Amino acid sequence: MEIKVVTDNDKKFVMSIDKHVNDAGYANRVYTKSGYVIWEENQCIGIMTHCVLWDNLPFLNLLFIKEEYRGKGFAKQAITSWENEMKNQGYKMTLVSTQVDEGAQHLYRKLGYIDCGGLVLNNTPFDQPMEMFFRKVL
Repeated sequence: MEIKVVTDNDKKFVMSIDKHVNDAGYANRVYTKSGYVIWEENQCIGIMTHCVLWDNLPFLNLLFIKEEYRGKGFAKQAITSWENEMKNQGYKMTLVSTQVDEGAQHLYRKLGYIDCGGLVLNNTPFDQPMEMFFRKVL
């Protein structure tokens, strides 16, 4: 597996998966190097994006692995790689989240993440099941 920072050449693949990002947001990911494409044997198999909250807390916005590649350790490798990169950049902790109805919470806990809160957006334009947050000291 290889993780590469996104380039303009990855836009079609990334935007086919990530419906939340627009052209300006994608350009920002390229500029800030906050988006990644996950590769396996010359195939794009997933994406990962992050931001930095409060100038000192890396937050994993999105991790997506194509269905046919799930359950094979790629998500674990991608998160571990991202954590190492954040630690090398001097960050002390990372934050991730997932909706309560999604299975990613189990992976995060296996990787040492600890529940640290939730966000409920009922009756808003972003209505969804509760978003659970997890933290990990690096």
